[in-house]
Amino acid sequence: MAGYRKLGRTSNQRKALLRNQVTNLLYHGRIVTTEAKAKEVRKIAEKLIAMAVREMDNYETVTVTQKVARKDADGKRVKEIKDGKKVTVFDQVEKQITKDMPSRIHARRQMLKVLYPIKEVPKERAGRKRNTKQVDMPNKLFTEIAPKYAERNGGYTRIIKIRQRKGDAAMEVLLELV
Repeated sequence: MAGYRKLGRTSNQRKALLRNQVTNLLYHGRIVTTEAKAKEVRKIAEKLIAMAVREMDNYETVTVTQKVARKDADGKRVKEIKDGKKVTVFDQVEKQITKDMPSRIHARRQMLKVLYPIKEVPKERAGRKRNTKQVDMPNKLFTEIAPKYAERNGGYTRIIKIRQRKGDAAMEVLLELV
């Protein structure tokens, strides 16, 4: 007996399907799928959330000084003339950054093996490539999802049966984060 459901697909198709559904579950918080797929997605998602809860506070905050270009009221860089050349003016700024510990970096890389990259498009600029931004899914797991489940020992997802699909009578379910 196999340790997982094959879902009627080849291994690379199955892995791609599960990665896509896990990514969408963690990004949106809920997905509608068949019961068999939901049970497989649940296994992967719960492992990722447990990893995020375990490594949630495993970082240190460091203060660094950084050179930042000075900008005018229009947001353009301020330039001054030195030795007959236009040179950008820089200011020294202190910033607080978080530095991940080695085990958290490892957890982040394990998550990136499973999760697909997501591009977020603002609603007012729909259809334009310029204002899209990349969503850092491991960071979302560490900062938004893991704190919700810090006091919980497993059971991060819930499966609710909805209906039987008309075409093939497969049981459709709602898989959501608790």
